[in-house]
Amino acid sequence: MEKPNKLLTIGQFAALHGINKKTLMWYDEIDLFHPAKTDPENGYRYYSYAQSSVLETILLLRELDVPTEEIRSFLRGRSPATLRLLLREQIGHVDRELAHLRAVRGALSQQLQNIETLLTMDLSEIRMLEKKERRVVTVDITPEMTFDRQVELITAETAKYGLRRLHDASYGTMISVERLMHGDFAAYSKLFIEIPFRVRRAGLHVQPAGCYLRAFYQDTASNGARCYRRLLSFAASRGLVPFGFSYERILNETVIERTEDALVQIDVPVRPTEAL
Repeated sequence: MEKPNKLLTIGQFAALHGINKKTLMWYDEIDLFHPAKTDPENGYRYYSYAQSSVLETILLLRELDVPTEEIRSFLRGRSPATLRLLLREQIGHVDRELAHLRAVRGALSQQLQNIETLLTMDLSEIRMLEKKERRVVTVDITPEMTFDRQVELITAETAKYGLRRLHDASYGTMISVERLMHGDFAAYSKLFIEIPFRVRRAGLHVQPAGCYLRAFYQDTASNGARCYRRLLSFAASRGLVPFGFSYERILNETVIERTEDALVQIDVPVRPTEAL
């Protein structure tokens, strides 16, 4: 087949690829992509259809934020082997970006859910709800551990999963039901971190599927203790037995300035007494 030899003006070639002609001028100036012909008298640049595949490759790599020098190096030594290597690198980059976007979406969805709960919550109410099984990352803590240290532990743990920011994941604290039954309502033993994508790792903590009791309190030690006593009394009156761990999370941390204004949500798994 005879190769096409029609030449396009810089404006026509730019329009063909959906870019500004200044982009083509810049690529020429930095020795990245040259026109097929430049008129020696007036300096007008002309391009051929045969150059389209090279330009589209450049535009794709630029869209993926590949540095100009790397693109230039690739174009000078193009081969199946170098293209394979470059594509593998960029697929890895895209996968990381997708994971980040999923994390952001998960964090936004959790914040939206928290705000919707805030707008309808009743601090005196205890709710029953069904929850699906969820696997979460946990970090051991002690009741004496400072909040600053807890934040450091969460930050270090989330970084292991490629999350860029602390709030790309949602997190909270855990108290064993055994300690609650003994009246130790501030005996926090773990932080839990909900990674916003499936995590393949042994040893993850399982939040069981099934019935949960949900209650709320404003974040003070005395309010927390009163809330747990009400929850345990509610469970007993309905023939339900808490088990495992209680999971606490702050619902409004993005809209408060003082920790004492925090509103805490408690979720505790329960099962009927006869199931024991």
